[in-house]
Amino acid sequence: MAVKSTKVTGPGIKPDSRYNSVLVAKFINCIMRDGKKSTAEKSFYTAMDLIGQRSAGMDPIDVFESAIRNVKPMVEVKSKRVGGATYQVPIEVNRKRQQTLAFRWLLQATRARKGRPFHEKLAAELIDAYNKEGNAIRTRENTHRMAEANKAFAHFAW
Repeated sequence: MAVKSTKVTGPGIKPDSRYNSVLVAKFINCIMRDGKKSTAEKSFYTAMDLIGQRSAGMDPIDVFESAIRNVKPMVEVKSKRVGGATYQVPIEVNRKRQQTLAFRWLLQATRARKGRPFHEKLAAELIDAYNKEGNAIRTRENTHRMAEANKAFAHFAW
């Protein structure tokens, strides 16, 4: 029996039409609000066109994939109750959760930016994440810093 490779994006998701990428399709699904997929696709593709214009010579899909890779956390903390005390225990993050958190943090940071259309904010946040700056990267760094501060409680990991 052959060993199946585990998909990070989840079963049943078809690649998007422009980039033929399952990762892009999953991200578009996360952008989507109230079932309006065509609006989410239009916002994403417009953002990718903006990235192509702003970063001369860079392929927008490479910027996107690199931004996701830069935002993925390696460790996070989970609350664990031991006796009467609650400890923040650092644990490694599996690949699927890394991707989920990266998407969530990027979209949170994008929606927190004010005063511009969504596609412009998304393009700016993806470029910032590609350059390892911006709010999504700051969230990742804070998570890593918290895990580092609480590594003394790592022996409580389950």
